Amino acid sequence: MKVPHPIPYQGSKRKLAKYILAYFPQDVDTLIEPFAGSAAVTIAAAIMGKASHFYINDLNTPLMMLWNEIIYNPQGISEKYTQLWLEQQNNTREYYYHIRDEFNRTHRPEYLLYLLARCVKASVQYNPKGKFNQSPDHRRLGRHPKRMSDDIHAVSNLLQGKITITSKDYREALLVAKQQDLVYMDPPYQGVSQNGDPRYYAGIDFEQFIQSLLELNERGISFILSYDGRTENKTYGKKLPDTLGMRWIEINAGRSTQSTLLGRNATTYESLYISKALVARLGTAIQDIENLLKSPNTQLELFPIP
Repeated sequence: MKVPHPIPYQGSKRKLAKYILAYFPQDVDTLIEPFAGSAAVTIAAAIMGKASHFYINDLNTPLMMLWNEIIYNPQGISEKYTQLWLEQQNNTREYYYHIRDEFNRTHRPEYLLYLLARCVKASVQYNPKGKFNQSPDHRRLGRHPKRMSDDIHAVSNLLQGKITITSKDYREALLVAKQQDLVYMDPPYQGVSQNGDPRYYAGIDFEQFIQSLLELNERGISFILSYDGRTENKTYGKKLPDTLGMRWIEINAGRSTQSTLLGRNATTYESLYISKALVARLGTAIQDIENLLKSPNTQLELFPIP
């Protein structure tokens, strides 16, 4: 089965989802993504039947408005995207900047979808005022409407009636987690979240985040965390405190998209943290999982990556 992804996002965990899903227990009630973004892990988990329900949240309200349209109004958002894609044909550069201005003024979801499909390398950027300011990719016109519509309808069919969508602070979203659920977090990383990095709609306070993890531990909540990493010898942030009692795994994420944009060739390694509640929930299976992931003969193609 082809994995549908209507929202292109640099930094999406689409290609790493197979590694992340390997750590899912068999009895997940609700998968919660408090930093949802492109919701790549939610989509992968839904396809593989890894949870009964899903909850996606992101502080970026226009993005979650777009997700609401994709899930509950797939035909409408597909038609609006098609109209924008066709209207750009004779004046692509100026049209893109016009839509970008209109999105920053109105936050209409179809405008955001068009910008995500057309911006450079799907590399979303915001200015200090939270306005979308990435330039268009002049080599392409954005995803063809037929392919976009197919993916939108596929995700809608997959998740409609099984998902909750909100836009609030991640700490509020975490309050709904129960011990039978699983939380997957992919927040802005330490090395960039406090420096006004344009790739992030908003950063997070490191100490507050650590406190949130401690509270999850106290409540016995299972969670998986993608946080920090390195590109060759350059490290983005330090390892999280040992007092959190998490299991740390490093995953080869392949060639760095950001270094590619800068004309360099560097491999990215991402850190994956497994909470102590999840380690206990997996039991002896966690060692089997890690042995499998480390094996050079392992075939982790749980589903095809387009």
